[in-house]
Formats: sequence, C-alpha cells, structure tokens
Amino acid sequence: MAAQKIVTEGSADDVRRFRNALGCFTTGVAVVTARPDDGEPIGITVNSFSSVSLDPPLVLWCLDKKSDTLSLFEKATHFTVNVLREEHEDVSSRLSRKGAHSLEGVDLIEGASGTPALKEALAHFECEVEARHDAGDHIIMIGRVLKFDYVEEGRPLLYHRGGYSFLPPAV
Repeated sequence: MAAQKIVTEGSADDVRRFRNALGCFTTGVAVVTARPDDGEPIGITVNSFSSVSLDPPLVLWCLDKKSDTLSLFEKATHFTVNVLREEHEDVSSRLSRKGAHSLEGVDLIEGASGTPALKEALAHFECEVEARHDAGDHIIMIGRVLKFDYVEEGRPLLYHRGGYSFLPPAV
C-alpha cells in the first residue's frame, strides 16, 4: 500500500501557504552587487534571478519594495549578479539580513563598469540597468548583460523550502 499523499491547498489571500508552495521550486542563490554614489560596494542575496532574452542578452532579478537597499538599487545604473557556490552559505546568509549589505571582508573584483563582483562566484553577469518594473510588492530589475564569465568547476548553492540545499555528491 502506497503512503497517502497530503495535499495542501490555499487561496490567493493565504500568503504563508502561497510562499510554502513557491518553496517547492528549488532555485539557485545569487548575490546582486552595486556601487552606490558613496562608493562603498553593497550586495543583497536573491533567489529570483532568471534569464529573459538571449538577443539582446537580458537577465532579471526581483527586489522587495521593503528592502533597505531599494533606494540604492533604484539609483544604480549598473549591477552584477554573482551566482554563488556551496561554500558561500555564510556570505548569502549575511547579505540576506536587513542592514547587513556591506561587502567588507568579501574578496571582490571590479567590473568594467566599476561594479564590484564576488571573486569566487561560479558566474558573474555584469549588467547595465535596462528597465525597472513595478510588480506587486517587488520591483523587477532587468539588466542588459555587458559582460559575463563563469568557471567550469564548482557546485551551486541552492535554496529549497525555506533553507539552503546542496546537490548530491557526484558519482
């Protein structure tokens, strides 16, 4: 006899269950970095990164309107999406907290646009802001990729059901 499957349903106004249902989709984890006018680089952890178009090369990520970095990213003309490695769990956790967006102590490289990037990331996508779209409680940030790079080895940091997750060991 097969185990009975428990199905949880919700309606549009049930935010917690909606969030739990979204958590069933495993995502990669990235840090988006920028250099505001004051010159100090900042970063924020996101799992809302996605490709939009290959021609022209466009990517997007979403920023909560309640984020303490919103005003900085609204003024930014460029940003870099840094795809995190498994080893970046601590960096991801730190940059996901309100008020903790300084990149002090993180090994950085500087992109052609002056935007900082995490030196040890699996991939970097250096972007110029193409558009910003108001979408519910978030702003969709679309970037035109100016330059990218990636490494052939390394394993991504994943996010699933409200916590970090990892690929199984390679066989």
